[in-house]
Amino acid sequence: MKKILLILALFSVAIILLTFAYSLFTRSQSAAGLVDGKLTPCLDSPNCVCSEFPEDTAHDHAIEPIQLPEGVDGMAVMTSVIEDLGGTIQTSDETYLAATFRTKFFRFTDDVEVRLDAEAGVLHIRSASRAGYGDMGLNRERVEKIRAAFAEKAAR
Repeated sequence: MKKILLILALFSVAIILLTFAYSLFTRSQSAAGLVDGKLTPCLDSPNCVCSEFPEDTAHDHAIEPIQLPEGVDGMAVMTSVIEDLGGTIQTSDETYLAATFRTKFFRFTDDVEVRLDAEAGVLHIRSASRAGYGDMGLNRERVEKIRAAFAEKAAR
């Protein structure tokens, strides 16, 4: 009986260590970036949402873009919102922003990218996990938090 418990304990520790190691691997990657001036489409897994492709209903990827109020510097407000919510800006210019967020327990790295579409008056947004298949709705939830914080900050 003691031998079985020892094996189970060692197996559990090994799984936890492997998960942490995988988490470290995700930190060395980078955001998907732009493709032909647009955010990269989500891959065929349910751990991503993107407003750039409303027709992408596979795995519930589609999400609404963020409306840009008139007279608001959307990228400046978005930078502030992402930092306030615990994100780290990786790259930013007048029309594109890439940031990372870390999950709470295993510290997996997730990407958030924002592209200004001044012509349409919106900020397109993409949030995706770098690792794994599912995300239990975390990326959609993150975008909705960003959307709410952006609306609040832009209204000031």
